[in-house]
Amino acid sequence: MTDIVLATGNAGKIEELNQMLEGTGIRARAQSHWNVPSVEETGSTFVENAIIKARHAAALTGMPSVGDDSGIEVMALNGAPGVYSARFAGPNATDEDNNRKLLEAMKDIPADQRQARFVCVMVFMRHAKDATPLIAQGTFEGMILDKIHVGGRGFGYDPLFYVPEYGCTAAELSAEVKNRISHRGKALQLLVSKLRDEFQLA
Repeated sequence: MTDIVLATGNAGKIEELNQMLEGTGIRARAQSHWNVPSVEETGSTFVENAIIKARHAAALTGMPSVGDDSGIEVMALNGAPGVYSARFAGPNATDEDNNRKLLEAMKDIPADQRQARFVCVMVFMRHAKDATPLIAQGTFEGMILDKIHVGGRGFGYDPLFYVPEYGCTAAELSAEVKNRISHRGKALQLLVSKLRDEFQLA
């Protein structure tokens, strides 16, 4: 079994990646298994932040590592909040705080100009000085509603993110559908495909 480090403490992300790696001989383990602390995300792009996380984990463990970064881009706001999605309303902002700020920023934007997309970038680094890391990106297209849609599941901006193809918000999608069509699901599928090639797996 080949272990790789996932630069997160999120148990859900670990489980998700390992489900897709099942039968490959590769196992992802959280960086917390090696007592690796989180690192400050100082990049100006999703790719930079994902690399920062992966490099940090690889440097402290001496093992191949995966880092990821994600957020939401609103076209009418020139791509904001982007890499600042989690802290759009401030350093300690809650999901509700961020949603309120986004609604306020978009209060004068008409319905036909509220296009947005979630973005996820995942990076695999063979070692901390890897100059050619594997990079996988996924996007999830939709629209921003003019008010929070209560009910359903989801987190973050999901209650505001309307998916026209399914006629509901991201928060109302089933886990199976969301994992298949979301930015994270697409990036994960692509990364696993690249890992299969990297490790010459069937």
